Amino acid sequence: MVLKKKKDIQVAALIVGHQELETLKSFADAEGENLASLLLHCVQLTDGLVQIQCIKQIVPLLQKIDGHQACDPMFRSCLEVLGRIYFSVGPKNPLKKVLASSLNGLPEPFFADAVCSFTSCLQEELKTTNLYSYRKVVDNLASCMENFNLGRTSVMNLFKDVLQFLQKVLVEIPEENRKFTGNHIAQTELMHDLLITIRVSVMLVQKGQEISQGELWKIPGSPVWQSMCDLLSIFSKILRNDDLLQNIQSTSGLAIILLIKTLCDTNEMIPGLVNHLILPSVESPKVPEWFMSSCGSLCMEDIPGPALLFLCQGALAMLSWKNGNMGQSGEKLLLDIASVLFTLSLQLKESSLEIFLSRILVIWTNSALDILESSSLSLKNSLNGNSYTVGRLLEYVYTHWEHPLDAVRHQTKTIFKNLLQIHKCTVEGSNCVSDPFFLGLIENLLRLEWHVKGKYTCLSCLVDCVGIENILAVNKTIPSQILEVMGDQSLAPYASDLLETMFKNHKNHLKSQALCSPWIDQWHETWVSPLLFILREGNLEQTSYIIDYYLPKLLKCSPESLGYMVKILQTSTNINTGSRDSRGSLGALMACLRTARAHGHLQSASHVTWSSLVSIAKIKQGLVHQHCQVRIDALGLLCESHRSTEIVYVEEMQLIQFFIFYNLNSQSPGMRQQICYLLQKLFSRIQESSQVLYKLEQNKSQQDSLDDLTKKNPSETLQQYKDFMSSICNILFRALFPGSSHSTKFTVLTILGSIAELFPVPEGKAQAVFQLSEEIDFARVEKIMECFSSTFEEVKILAFDLLMKLPKTIIHFQDPLKLQALFRAAMDLSTSTKPYDCVTASYLLKFLIGQEGLLAALATLINNPPGLLPCQKEGEEPIYFVERNTLMVIRHLLENLEKEISQAESSLLQAAALFPMYGRVHCIIGAFQQLSLNNLALVTEWRHMVAKLILISYRLSAVVAPVVQSSSPEGLIPMDTDSETASRLQMILNEIQPRDTNDYFDQVKMTKTQNDFGFEDLAAGVPVITTSAEMKGKEGQSCDVTAQAVLVCCWRSMKEVALLLGMLCQLMPLQSVPKAPDGLLTVEQVKNIGNYFKQHLLQSRHRGAFELAYTGFVKLTQVLTRCPSECLQRLPEQWLRDVLEEIKSSNPSSKLCATRRSAGIPFYIQALLASEPKKGRMDLLKITMKELISLAVPSDDSQSSVPQVHALNILRALFRDTRLGENIIPYVADGIQAAILGFTSPVWAVRNSSTLLFSSLITRIFGVKRGKDEHSKKNRMTGREFFSRFPTLHPFLLKQLEVVANTVDSDNSELNLHPNLFLLLLILGKLYPSPMDGASSALSMAPFVPFIRRCGHSAVYRSREMAARALVPFVMIDQIPDTIQSLLSELPNCTDLCIRQNHIHGILLQVFHLLQSYSDSKHRANSDFQQELTDITACIRAKLWLAKSGISLQGSCCSPQGVILHKIGEWEAAYVCMGICKINMKYLEEEGNVLTTKRIRKG
Repeated sequence: MVLKKKKDIQVAALIVGHQELETLKSFADAEGENLASLLLHCVQLTDGLVQIQCIKQIVPLLQKIDGHQACDPMFRSCLEVLGRIYFSVGPKNPLKKVLASSLNGLPEPFFADAVCSFTSCLQEELKTTNLYSYRKVVDNLASCMENFNLGRTSVMNLFKDVLQFLQKVLVEIPEENRKFTGNHIAQTELMHDLLITIRVSVMLVQKGQEISQGELWKIPGSPVWQSMCDLLSIFSKILRNDDLLQNIQSTSGLAIILLIKTLCDTNEMIPGLVNHLILPSVESPKVPEWFMSSCGSLCMEDIPGPALLFLCQGALAMLSWKNGNMGQSGEKLLLDIASVLFTLSLQLKESSLEIFLSRILVIWTNSALDILESSSLSLKNSLNGNSYTVGRLLEYVYTHWEHPLDAVRHQTKTIFKNLLQIHKCTVEGSNCVSDPFFLGLIENLLRLEWHVKGKYTCLSCLVDCVGIENILAVNKTIPSQILEVMGDQSLAPYASDLLETMFKNHKNHLKSQALCSPWIDQWHETWVSPLLFILREGNLEQTSYIIDYYLPKLLKCSPESLGYMVKILQTSTNINTGSRDSRGSLGALMACLRTARAHGHLQSASHVTWSSLVSIAKIKQGLVHQHCQVRIDALGLLCESHRSTEIVYVEEMQLIQFFIFYNLNSQSPGMRQQICYLLQKLFSRIQESSQVLYKLEQNKSQQDSLDDLTKKNPSETLQQYKDFMSSICNILFRALFPGSSHSTKFTVLTILGSIAELFPVPEGKAQAVFQLSEEIDFARVEKIMECFSSTFEEVKILAFDLLMKLPKTIIHFQDPLKLQALFRAAMDLSTSTKPYDCVTASYLLKFLIGQEGLLAALATLINNPPGLLPCQKEGEEPIYFVERNTLMVIRHLLENLEKEISQAESSLLQAAALFPMYGRVHCIIGAFQQLSLNNLALVTEWRHMVAKLILISYRLSAVVAPVVQSSSPEGLIPMDTDSETASRLQMILNEIQPRDTNDYFDQVKMTKTQNDFGFEDLAAGVPVITTSAEMKGKEGQSCDVTAQAVLVCCWRSMKEVALLLGMLCQLMPLQSVPKAPDGLLTVEQVKNIGNYFKQHLLQSRHRGAFELAYTGFVKLTQVLTRCPSECLQRLPEQWLRDVLEEIKSSNPSSKLCATRRSAGIPFYIQALLASEPKKGRMDLLKITMKELISLAVPSDDSQSSVPQVHALNILRALFRDTRLGENIIPYVADGIQAAILGFTSPVWAVRNSSTLLFSSLITRIFGVKRGKDEHSKKNRMTGREFFSRFPTLHPFLLKQLEVVANTVDSDNSELNLHPNLFLLLLILGKLYPSPMDGASSALSMAPFVPFIRRCGHSAVYRSREMAARALVPFVMIDQIPDTIQSLLSELPNCTDLCIRQNHIHGILLQVFHLLQSYSDSKHRANSDFQQELTDITACIRAKLWLAKSGISLQGSCCSPQGVILHKIGEWEAAYVCMGICKINMKYLEEEGNVLTTKRIRKG
């Protein structure tokens, strides 16, 4: 157990005004013993904690005073001062609670005066007129009513004034909120104030009901009554105000119902009025006038869905459902609320509202359980398992148990659990085991596929309700079936939780049934034996997840089962040692022992314990096993322990050395990480147990807790620790040589980093068993630094982190020549044409920045350039010299970069070949990461440096922008080896100016010949190249440059500039006001950086350039959202509106890229939307989606297709963005419609973008495909769930399918393919049937069936196959036999003259897939199933002539295509017959069976 360090409590001291201070001084006595003296002493203190102790002395002092002295003016004055102190202290200050707690014990004689004083102070507070001071008053009201008798009495004395004050606050805050549209910070603060005010209003009304004065609001026309009605009217307006947060609307719904309940005369009147609110169409008799005047707008007008939802919540939460207080009308209201909630579940698809709805349904089920305790028989009949209401609730559970939101899934489980209890309450006295409702649920759930996550949670609830024995009676192989699906990580937690519930329930049942006979054998047979089989033979993923999720829970439930497991596995370890693909018995044994030890089921790992459980030879065999996970389990057995201070024994140390010797070069990244993690655990054990041993060595009397070996000599164990760690370091450094592999370097550096972190240099008198610094010399430091040259950046990071963890005395270089050489090498690498060299330079410079002698060493190397900082003084603070070094390095890099940019402006080819500039910028970024930019000493120097850095970044971007913004940057420049390099580059740059603007699809382009180029008319933005014919290297040799080299130089330069500017905006402190000394960036600089990102993202064509610019732009937008400057806060919204208007305008002069999937435009809009606060109303997202969807849907009046292309591409990016989360889900249905309609466009670009959007939406709806099986149900959902989540797609898909079916099934013999056929069948084919699907008229799937059947007549084979699969979920299980017979009746007879092969093949495919689904869903013992199968067999027998060869089929034998179709028809007929044979052989006649088999063999 780890004890958390107590936090130091900071209490702000209270301060009183001058007048109060003078009052206390005037009454204080010379001895300092009266109340005034105590208060004076208290307020003069500066420590809040000491003041708390003084306040606690007030009441004991007053209790000693005689009651006759209570009228003394001194006491009244002191009580008045206490009141002012109480109302001046902040709500979160502990002094406020201490003061309230102390005054709760105030003696009776002083109570009346205290009430007068507090009432007077509160009255002054209520006179506040400053809107921004309202929150303080509201907080004081809340504090007074919360466990503070004195405060509550004062509030009730001013009840009418308090109501009027709250009424004023509730009116003014929404008005003020409208003035701050776009200012998120100010609006958020106001919204929070409004929410607190509403909650205080609710609290006030609830507390007011407890006193007699509450009767005043029962008198119509009284001031209190009128104030209550006014509040009710205000809350009604707030409920309908969509500009407010949903939490505010939700609380308003609670307040409305509470006020109605308070103002009603009788309880029987309440349900009628509430019913009139939620169901305005239902006429309610005797509606009071006050009700219509206060909240009549909610009754007369259509209430928005969210408002209606929150009213239902208020009714369920605020009304009393127990004891039947509201009578029969209350029962009716409960059922009406359920009906309203079911309707809203089909309408509200916003994620936050879906969470609200699920929680409200949970409240409804709890209310139903409360009311059932004293309900009528009619209500019990309305809430039993077979009732309409419970049926609709079950449908909600079935359609939401796999909802993407965790909160909805969790609430769905609670709803199902409550439903089971509701049914039990309605059938009290009956046997749950034999109840048809429970039996039906068990049967339906077990028929579901195991990939359905909701199945596990519902089965778990059923196990708790009816017991596991009744479920195992249906199918004894359930444990094995659940273990089989645990190879899927997404299902493993659900499966393990269900198994835990099952085996715990089974254990309790067996123990209760077999009090005398042994029950454990049966339990082992049911739960442990399947586990051991899979551990031996299962695949890696399956066994890993079982060990992680299931095995610990099993051992926790039954620790004694470990002996049974070890006994079984020990007997077969010699026979089944495992292989590369399976663990075998040895691997299973290692896994069981490792888990048992890690969870405390093996108390010790001494030599005696090892020999009794497993031999050392077996552990060695496991440490070098072929199966990688067996090696990890064997290592985990040695390293992991339930106690972090358990001694590491010599045998374990020797085995670990044996393991490291053979496993440092593991090629599996996962295994490398596990090795490093387990060894870190071992080193932590050594470190913590060594501290225990040091203490025992100091105090010999406390050695009783250790075994005999350690009792004898703790110092011997400590020496073994030290020798072991030293040998480990030697092994690691021997493996770290220049030619070692990446995997070895990664493992070694990670382990060394763990050692350096766990064994730091001890501080003070602390003792350390080992120090890595003692094993490090200069040669080993150089070995670590050589890792900077690795081509893998993760190795560089590990090496740098390791150096930073070492003591400064070890890694400090004192030799100036060495520092100069390293710095020179870093500067050379920063201009290398190999990108990974600049990364090496960055880490090398970051290392040098930490060297104290760097400035002095480089003074001669740089020859004291102007402006160089002077060397640091002796004894300078480490942070300060790091800042000076960083400033010097960045300045030197910047000066070199400025020179290189000047040369690049003259010759971009030479720059790309000899000194690509992106390396310099990358090193500057790395240098900034060494500093804390909020705590700088040289602020003036840094401000000038940052300003210069931003300007040079703009220059660099301007040099390379023509390349990355060209229409074809990838093939920009050919080999440049002739003397015409300069002129050729001018010609190319002019030609490749962006041609894919908004007129790309509207105008025909004619390519000019080479002689037509006008060099004199080059664009002003194209640099004039005056370089020589050849580019000379450093030694004067000629250098060639390729198009790829130029492109790499340009896009990487743009990338580094974007990352640099983004980092500056994110890390640099912003100046609060112009010319303020507290910041490095000005508001104007931030605006300019934003405009740079805007231009770059909207005009760049190279993906690498705008993808990385997007990363920097995201950092900027995040800063703007949190920025206190209102003008900066509004920039994202302004930029978003501007780009949407530019997209919409379709201006031919626009520079927006209309190809390359709109290039950087989607990234630009993604960054702007992702910065919007997720807890707000997401107004920008709503505006953007509305605009984009309107552009994406084809329209007749559109002049150009370019806006539609942009809209489709942007929508695709937004639907793929995981940061938008479930906020994007309400627009999925509209996106699907836009994609399907766009696929019919005559413009290729629109069809291409529509296809990409459709693909993204399929992934968004059904999840990422993780398997190779195209027809796996893992990435599918039931038809009921799909149309419940996207109800608007039901009529749309039906209409589109009808249009497609009419073209497919036309009488015209010509091939007529509708563009949407594939898309429609693809999305319908993603659905599958479920035993849980019910029948709903609104979302009935029956209308789809005839159109899908007609799509099966398509001339395209793939379409016929997809139509057959799509038909299955749309046919109810009970309707499959009739549908099959109807399909078979459409097959031609042998006497028909016109026979279409496509029709025959499509029908046979549909029959086959329906048969397959039918056989999977029905139990073989069902008599109806056998009869239905007999009827189907009879129908098939009549059509067996289609499987015979030699039959003349019209139009099929005259061509090769006809022969192929004929063969397909034979095969499908035979295949259907074979399906029948597999289902039930006895119902197929011998002739048909023989014929089928003969045909298959012949094929």
